[in-house]
Amino acid sequence: MSGMATTGEKGSTRNWTFLTNHAHVLLAIARDPTARLRDVAGEVGVTERAAQAIVADLEAGGYLRRTRVGRRNEYTLNPAGRFRHPAEADRQVGALLALFADEPAEPAERP
Repeated sequence: MSGMATTGEKGSTRNWTFLTNHAHVLLAIARDPTARLRDVAGEVGVTERAAQAIVADLEAGGYLRRTRVGRRNEYTLNPAGRFRHPAEADRQVGALLALFADEPAEPAERP
């Protein structure tokens, strides 16, 4: 079975997440629209330069707008923006933002 990822007691042999860095940056900005990119980068786990590039992508794609307020940027999100992948293109990113805007639900009790 060479070439196949296997799982054992320690779990997956690869490190992966369900959301992309673009989604993580968008969610971080949704939580704090006046956040410094240095702080966003730290929260997401990318370099400040990578966070700047992601914000530029999101701005060019119409997912957010950057406004200069004094010495800082303030971001306005566009929840009507559509997902870019064809499998989700009929969905708006506002649904993702809403999903993560609320406090996590309490785990269900087992009988």
